[in-house]
Amino acid sequence: MTSDVIDDLAAIIDGKGFRQYGLSHINQRAHALQAALLAETSGSSSALIAASLLHDIGHMVHDLGEDPAQKGIDDEHERLGQEYLTTYFGPEVTEPIRLHVAAKRYLCGTEGDYFATLSPDSVRSLGLQGGPMSAEEAAAFAALPYAADAVRLRRFDEGAKVKDLPTPPVAHFLPHLRASLRPKAV
Repeated sequence: MTSDVIDDLAAIIDGKGFRQYGLSHINQRAHALQAALLAETSGSSSALIAASLLHDIGHMVHDLGEDPAQKGIDDEHERLGQEYLTTYFGPEVTEPIRLHVAAKRYLCGTEGDYFATLSPDSVRSLGLQGGPMSAEEAAAFAALPYAADAVRLRRFDEGAKVKDLPTPPVAHFLPHLRASLRPKAV
């Protein structure tokens, strides 16, 4: 990344974000913007808005093609995204990103009706990601720092798949990214 990580992240979302988002009728960019908008309109912190915008950055920085899940591959985008961002952002941004897939598994294991809200691509990837959590796994997940933010992010993620939903541009959310940078990354 260049000296201005925020500009680089915006360029990734605006450039590589035009890849199709799984089986949805939207692309990665629209999905990221919708998730960030949901976080912002819910009154979330800048860190959670940043995490919502960047939660799927791992899909945009790997070289596995547009839809590895269709080939039976878990791209581990949550881990890739966390690793990609950890130099620039603290755990209040990177941990909800790292945990948002586990949050889907948690919600499927703890809320009887949550599975029915999943999009077809989320259902397909759930199997690759380990399926619903057991009661023991769910208790361990709930005890993790940032688990609650990861669950909130997961709900924004599932709600961020609306075709043709008007959203602000990436630039609208950049102040939240700047506010969430580690001091040495500014």
